[in-house]
Amino acid sequence: AITLTDARPGSEREETFHAKGGLKEFVAYLNANKKNLHSEILYLDGERDDIGIEIALQYNDGYNENLFSFVNNINTHEGGTHLTGFKAALTRTINAYAQKGNALKKSDFTLSGEDVREGLTAVLSVKVREPQFEGQTKTKLGNSEVETAVKTMVNEWLGGYLEEHPRVANIVIEKAVSAARAREAARKARDRT
Repeated sequence: AITLTDARPGSEREETFHAKGGLKEFVAYLNANKKNLHSEILYLDGERDDIGIEIALQYNDGYNENLFSFVNNINTHEGGTHLTGFKAALTRTINAYAQKGNALKKSDFTLSGEDVREGLTAVLSVKVREPQFEGQTKTKLGNSEVETAVKTMVNEWLGGYLEEHPRVANIVIEKAVSAARAREAARKARDRT
C-alpha cells in the first residue's frame, strides 16, 4: 500500500493505492497478456537470519525472463547478491529435481541458468536492516549474507514445492529442457558452420 499526501497549505488531499495481492498480484499483472504454463503463482514469504524474503513467480510460454528485485522497497534494477542467490538456487533446485526424476540422462546436459529462467516472471523482495548498496546509483545490493539467506530459503521452499506438486514441476522441467535442447542445437549448428 502506498499513500500519497499533498502537504501543501490549503490542499490536504490524500490518495492511497493498494494492491491486496502484493507480489502475487504484481506477477499476475506482468503475465496478464501471456499464456501461463501453470495457473498458480508460486509464493514464498519468510525470514532467514533476520532477513525478510518474499518471492512470487510464475512461468509462461514466452522465451524471455522477467525478473524484478527490490531491497527495502527500492527497485534494484542492477540486481545484487539477493538476485544472485535466487538465480543460483532456482538453477540448482530445478537441476536436482530433473536429475532425480530422470528428465536428464547422465550423458545428457545439465540445465543452465538461462534454461531454467526462460519464460519466468518473478518478483523478489528482501528486507535488510543495514543494506550495503554498490555503485553510484545505489541500485545493486552488496550484502553477502543476503545471498546465502535467499539461496538457502529458495532451495528448501522450491524443492519442497516441486516434490508436492509434480504436475507443475514437470511443466517447468519440460520448459527448461526444451530451452536447453534449443541452446545445444544452436551451438552445434554454429560449430558446423
